[in-house]
Amino acid sequence: MIPVQGVQGQTIAVLGLGRTGLSAARALQAGGADVICWDDSAAGRAAADYEDLEIVDLAKIDWTGIASLIVSPGIPALYPAPHPVISAAMAAGVPVDNDIGLFFQSFATPEWDGMARAPRVVAVTGSNGKSTTSALIHHVLQSTGRSSQLAGNIGRGVLDLDPPVDGGVVVLELSSYQIELARALTPDIAVFTNLSPDHLDRHGGMGGYFAAKRRLFSEGGPDRAIIGVDEVEGQYLANQLSQGPTDDRIIRISNAKLSGPGWNVFAKKGFLAETRKGRQAGSIDLRQIPGLPGAHNHQNACAAYAVCRSLGLAPREIETGFASFQGLPHRSQIVGERGGVAYVNDSKATNVDAAAKALAAFPKIRWICGGLAKEGGLSGLGEGLSNVVKAYVIGREAAGFALDLGDTPHAVCTTMEAAVAMAASEAEKGETVLLAPAAASFDQYDNFEKRGEDFAEQVRRVLG
Repeated sequence: MIPVQGVQGQTIAVLGLGRTGLSAARALQAGGADVICWDDSAAGRAAADYEDLEIVDLAKIDWTGIASLIVSPGIPALYPAPHPVISAAMAAGVPVDNDIGLFFQSFATPEWDGMARAPRVVAVTGSNGKSTTSALIHHVLQSTGRSSQLAGNIGRGVLDLDPPVDGGVVVLELSSYQIELARALTPDIAVFTNLSPDHLDRHGGMGGYFAAKRRLFSEGGPDRAIIGVDEVEGQYLANQLSQGPTDDRIIRISNAKLSGPGWNVFAKKGFLAETRKGRQAGSIDLRQIPGLPGAHNHQNACAAYAVCRSLGLAPREIETGFASFQGLPHRSQIVGERGGVAYVNDSKATNVDAAAKALAAFPKIRWICGGLAKEGGLSGLGEGLSNVVKAYVIGREAAGFALDLGDTPHAVCTTMEAAVAMAASEAEKGETVLLAPAAASFDQYDNFEKRGEDFAEQVRRVLG
């Protein structure tokens, strides 16, 4: 646990009692705060009561004497409208923060003065690929014997981490929800993978979404920034942070060749290349690494490579770590194979951009898609549909979702069971049955993990 610093004797309110809320409440208590908690759901309140936390309806309190309000990431503080408790706290002048802000406020301790190498924090954000990138960095560090902990939007809650050891690294995956409210942001290395439309209602549009991501860099002030420049937002961010073409505090990454005197890492036709001052400094053949299939994973590899180089690892050490990476569940995860047909679970492809990248990774695809469609429908798929032999549409609104497929052959299956069974019966050698929904899961499942687990279970049944 990371006890929160600077809260001794203060009364602090916690709103939202899921994983992060409970973690924050425990860490605040460990720091000497008096904590009062609330969750709008009975289940959340029951979880806090089980841990003997004080339950108080924050909608009915006098905010006088409350030092701050700590909010879980799923609760809106601005758009589409602030939660009533947050509005009340702001009206009373009470600072609103979250567990990420508390972590950066509390991570460094006087014990660091006795360490030969201060611990480092790597923070990864972006629309797609941040989980794989974070996990890949963590894996490579562990494979070389470096102490590494993985937390944030993946792994453990940030305040549940162990106090760092000499030279230890903490790798954080951070969503826009987590970044937008944190009052302290001080990563040593920050990564921006890419940007595509997502969570737009929560951020008041694309500009607000980018602004939330940008806070990690503009307010975080990292020593090194690793920026994906395949979208205009990344190009803008890199330009804003850079003092000139040779400023190696900025590492640009891309799925296209980069040139110039700066520090670049790019992947082209499956080969990763690092260049500095116009000269090649390292390279890796990514094509035969099973845990990193497709161009989208090659971009993730570029980001992870850049982080590891910034931490002092040699290219060959990084390549060895890449080779043993098995990938993450629900992200281009091979869950079965028979008769030359592979079954791939990419349930995390919850938006069109992520689905397009998954579709580009395989040549002949039986595509399982559908769910709770996001703004814009399938309009951003572009050339990805050219690899689709046939689509199998699931979800409660499957018929409506299928209308966006145009001339692409498709079947309205509604359920995962029916979609997998039909795709498996029709698939031929050399094809891939791919779950990449391009939609949220909440019409049929609690989350994308449950959807991916159902896909894997249906594949197991079909394959016997």
